Amino acid sequence: MEKRIKAPIGKETAGALRAGDSVLISGVIYTARDAAHERMTRLFHEGEPFPIDLRDQIIYYAGPCPAKPGEVIGSCGPTTAGRMDAYTPELLDNGLGAMIGKGARSEAVIEAIKRNGCVYFGAIGGAGALIAECIKKAEVVAYDDLGTEAVRRLEVEDFPAVVLIDSLGGDLYSAGQSRYRKI
Repeated sequence: MEKRIKAPIGKETAGALRAGDSVLISGVIYTARDAAHERMTRLFHEGEPFPIDLRDQIIYYAGPCPAKPGEVIGSCGPTTAGRMDAYTPELLDNGLGAMIGKGARSEAVIEAIKRNGCVYFGAIGGAGALIAECIKKAEVVAYDDLGTEAVRRLEVEDFPAVVLIDSLGGDLYSAGQSRYRKI
């Protein structure tokens, strides 16, 4: 059964999700990849605020392709999340509510997820064109010079994802591997 959730995501909603849950996300999420993460954390260390209010927001690790005429956005598939692991604990400690990506996360990220009561969602790699159909509006809100890696505000409707790591540290990757080792 799929759960419908609204973005931004509060602690109560994040706390009710468990690894393996399928969700449909509607509301506002943001894109940010490697270059945007590096810049926003570097500038934060230099005393500048983050380019968006991180509180309860969801960052989707994606660098969408340019939109064709008449489309809102081009293909918009997930990027490997581990590339953001060096920056993620600090963003979570500053209010980020959830992330969407693909792939496993480091122990430091898992500990930050638990410490902050957050969640990590997975999106299907290779399904960027299908995911783009869930995006109803897209606009660059920071770092336009980064091109596809600029921070974008997306309005999404029924964006499909799976909880990969829940707020208690339940990890779908670890659970799945453990289950198959027993067979």
